[in-house]
Amino acid sequence: MKKPVVRKLRCAVYTRKSSEEGLEQEFNSLDAQREACEAYIASQKPEGWVLVPDHYDDGGISGATLERPGLQRLLADIEAHRVDVVVVYKIDRLSRALMDFAKLVEVFGRNNVTFVSVTQSFNTTTSMGRLTLNILLSFAQFEREVIGERIRDKFRASRSRGMWMGGHPPLGYDVRDRKLVLNEREAATVRMIFERFVRVGSATTLARSLAAEGVLTKRGRPIDRGYLYILLNNRTYIGEATHKGTAYPGEHRAIIPRELWDKVHAILQESPRKRAANTRGQNTPALLKGLLFGPGGRAFTPAYTRRGSRLYRYYVSTGVIKRGPDACTIRRVSAAEVEAAVINQVRALLRTPEIIVRTWKEARRQDNNIAEGDVRKALVEFDALWDEFFPAEQARLIQLLVDRVDVMPDGITIRLRTEGLASVAADLQQKAAA
Repeated sequence: MKKPVVRKLRCAVYTRKSSEEGLEQEFNSLDAQREACEAYIASQKPEGWVLVPDHYDDGGISGATLERPGLQRLLADIEAHRVDVVVVYKIDRLSRALMDFAKLVEVFGRNNVTFVSVTQSFNTTTSMGRLTLNILLSFAQFEREVIGERIRDKFRASRSRGMWMGGHPPLGYDVRDRKLVLNEREAATVRMIFERFVRVGSATTLARSLAAEGVLTKRGRPIDRGYLYILLNNRTYIGEATHKGTAYPGEHRAIIPRELWDKVHAILQESPRKRAANTRGQNTPALLKGLLFGPGGRAFTPAYTRRGSRLYRYYVSTGVIKRGPDACTIRRVSAAEVEAAVINQVRALLRTPEIIVRTWKEARRQDNNIAEGDVRKALVEFDALWDEFFPAEQARLIQLLVDRVDVMPDGITIRLRTEGLASVAADLQQKAAA
């Protein structure tokens, strides 16, 4: 008697953890979730369950959004019919929001994919299973919202009393016994920065000078323009604690007198174009200097020609300059055209979920309290704010964002610089607030 043929079911394990705490450990929460799911899949081997080798993990990402790199890869593989069963440790690992989970179930159903929770027995192919899941998800969403409200209420009440609520202390302060205390050496640096800004009137010029002098942030990094704007707008320095745009008297001592603060912000409130005009150079910088490469890896260098009163800018292959016109299939490109193409592609890339999440993770290394929504808003507003930057600032942003641009006969490819994303997001936030 022949044994019945068992259909193979390809099982994908999805894991998620909201915070990054503990992820650096050799065996972390994601590993524990995956181990439990793999054991469950192994127990179903007689039913034809087989584990797919790909890992779909999202560490340090909230379940309140579907814009998660690991989840998006999983959904793409489901749409490509590479997965038959999705296995998770608990249903809230997949989503805590009822509407989001409904969207996922729709995708699963459309592709005949079954959803399984290791610790909760469900079958989403039946109406009763979907009803039970919806009830549990409603409670999960309610629990998340209640916890969030309780934390926000406590935080707001504490800030209204001027209390320090954690995070990295700003330059000029240390934390002792959960209170901000003055660091006299750093406080002198903060006063110097405020006083020099009043004299210079340009954040770009001042940041360049401070970097040349070796003035560092509290974390030992050079001070850039984005950090300078954050410092100059930090009301902690006038003895206040802020929450959701409302300022309260703080428990800590002020570093900056109110008169100096008012002078600085009188300058900051001027039109960005007017302030830019005071320090803008006459020469337009080459945005892609040192970044542009042609076929064969040859670098392109900026060049220009004049015809009468008109200036024409180009990028010319160094191979052509050194070896003649036959050294490269692309001899030169119009600077205006290639720069516009790069800017347009960068604008599109900055709106993608993957880049937003990567930028948020980089920004959290500098400010653990920064929200993903603030980073998303800053990057989405890149289009509107780009023209507000004067040429030197635009060149700096591109140098921060872009690692390499390859120009080919059929188009261009761009490789972004991950470590520069957080600085760009900070610049855009400050430009929007200026």
